[in-house]
Amino acid sequence: MRQSLRYPWPDLDVDDVSAPVIAVRVDVVGTRSEVPDHSHRKGQLVFALGGGVTCRVPSGLWMVPPHCGVWVPGGMPHSNLATANARLFFVYIEPEVVSLPDRCCTLAISPLLRELIVELSDQAADDDGDEGREDLLTKVLLRELPRMAVQHLHLPLSTEPRLKRIASALAEDPSDRSTLAEWASRVALSESSLARLVVKETGLTFGRWRQQLHLVVAIRELASGASVQQVSGDLGYESVTAFITMFKKALGKPPAKYLDSITQDARS
Repeated sequence: MRQSLRYPWPDLDVDDVSAPVIAVRVDVVGTRSEVPDHSHRKGQLVFALGGGVTCRVPSGLWMVPPHCGVWVPGGMPHSNLATANARLFFVYIEPEVVSLPDRCCTLAISPLLRELIVELSDQAADDDGDEGREDLLTKVLLRELPRMAVQHLHLPLSTEPRLKRIASALAEDPSDRSTLAEWASRVALSESSLARLVVKETGLTFGRWRQQLHLVVAIRELASGASVQQVSGDLGYESVTAFITMFKKALGKPPAKYLDSITQDARS
């Protein structure tokens, strides 16, 4: 017997559903919405058709702009924060049915894969759906998914308490321009000790780490419809030109062209 899914689904554990793939549509109405820390045996693809999503896992913060998805392996604790009016799909996949990385990664989503996800979510919501068609859609999805290009849209995080404190503060107020010395004083470290700790735990210098946070936030907000002017101001840049220069230097393209390139990657 097929099980119909709605969101939220307080009485349904997706791990209890035997289907190899479960696709669920989530429409965020009005304000931002968050799914708190949780985990499940099935792997999960978080896909945004509109708006943006930020996935947090123990090792990093992953951005899900439109036309992309984040793969979260089964058993990994994670939370999802969606922008206002986002159109999302959660795709749950049994671990043994597809060859995907055992780590989080951001994937471009092709038009074909996008339509497969949408159709499967419609099938799951329809008690009288065609099971044979659902099986066919599932098989094609499992063949297409491993072929998707990987995008590099994440911020490495650390479980080290002092870095967690800094990361939380910067995520709350990304416009904070406190110096490394000021942050070191707040967490009772010398400036040099904090600099070494950030590199050891994240692989990035403090400046590059904060810049990566800015990029994650910028892409999320731009994808949800914010203007370049608004985003540059929210991140504390003195001018739009300074923000665009940072963005282009880090990602090779100005904001509008970069978001367009993500869409093109998904179509290729």
